[in-house]
Amino acid sequence: MSELDEDHHHGHPTAPDEDGPLGYYRTLEVAVRELLIAKGVITVEALRRQIELMDGAHAGRGSLLVARAWVDPAFKARALEDGSAACRELGLEVGALRLIVVESTERLHNLVVCTLCSCYPRPLLGLPPDWYKSRAYRARAVREPRAVLAEFGTLIPDEIEVRVHDSTADMRYLVLPERPADTEGWSEEQLAALVTRDAMIGVARAIRPGP
Repeated sequence: MSELDEDHHHGHPTAPDEDGPLGYYRTLEVAVRELLIAKGVITVEALRRQIELMDGAHAGRGSLLVARAWVDPAFKARALEDGSAACRELGLEVGALRLIVVESTERLHNLVVCTLCSCYPRPLLGLPPDWYKSRAYRARAVREPRAVLAEFGTLIPDEIEVRVHDSTADMRYLVLPERPADTEGWSEEQLAALVTRDAMIGVARAIRPGP
């Protein structure tokens, strides 16, 4: 059994990191946050409202961008050029976040990770899942991405390139998955329902319509 298998439930690795001592970046975040509050730059109430806003976000927001890109080639080109601008075009607020949209195709599969911590487009996808924050995923997604994908049930043939994208504090990635077959003529709302959070991270494909 692999390290990822040992750390997961229902196919997803969990993150024991949150229960241990604070790491360097968590300690730095706490110190900066408390300093900003003490200096009056931000208030506890404003911080609470922002956290609630992020916690209330869900994969439906990011799926709107994917669905529009599937039906509108011009919009897809704009999204691949500037993901943040494409979000604003749809009324999706991402703040100062630099969002990079990467397209998976029949020859290329994209996978997103944050090797340092858990940087992630929360305004579009909500809170990151525990497995995304785990040491196992952060290390192995870069070292052996095909094995990690297989443990999520996503089997990538050898002839398809797997490209791993490492997010940072000021740059996040969102995967534009392949559009499932047999969805011609579907509305954007119907297409968005096929787009999951995991598909936009890259550990899964978009849902295929039933028979």
